[in-house]
Amino acid sequence: MSDETQPFWKTKRLEEMSQSEWESLCDGCGQCCLHKLQDWDTGDYYVTNCACKLLDCFTARCKSYEDRFKYVPDCVQLTPKKVYDLDWLPETCAYRLIADGKDLEDWHPLVSGNPESVHQAGISIQGKATAGDYTPEEMMDRIQRTMASGIKPGKG
Repeated sequence: MSDETQPFWKTKRLEEMSQSEWESLCDGCGQCCLHKLQDWDTGDYYVTNCACKLLDCFTARCKSYEDRFKYVPDCVQLTPKKVYDLDWLPETCAYRLIADGKDLEDWHPLVSGNPESVHQAGISIQGKATAGDYTPEEMMDRIQRTMASGIKPGKG
């Protein structure tokens, strides 16, 4: 298949994508909006089921995406460079997959043509998290899984 007939994510590096292509890579899983705790000794991350206060946990989308930094100043804005530097992105994250030279999952909305496929596949946080302002102590009781550190996109 020629480059002209292949989807953009198979022919472009993250740095080469237009803003609309970049935004469309987000599968809408909401996992990046879950609060994570980090063990400073091991570097490992502990993913909680505590979501950002702006996350709509039914749609797994930000309630105020355009103004999110106004309400959550430490919200991480993904950029091509940051994708390569962040080791807490889920292994299923489209940005991470593309950075690693892999293809999108079959359930990704760009592949399936269905924006609900990420929820139907059980990848999203839909029904698995609650949004709010949490203290670190509250988050400690809501750890869902551990994510080993040091596995950065584009590095294996």
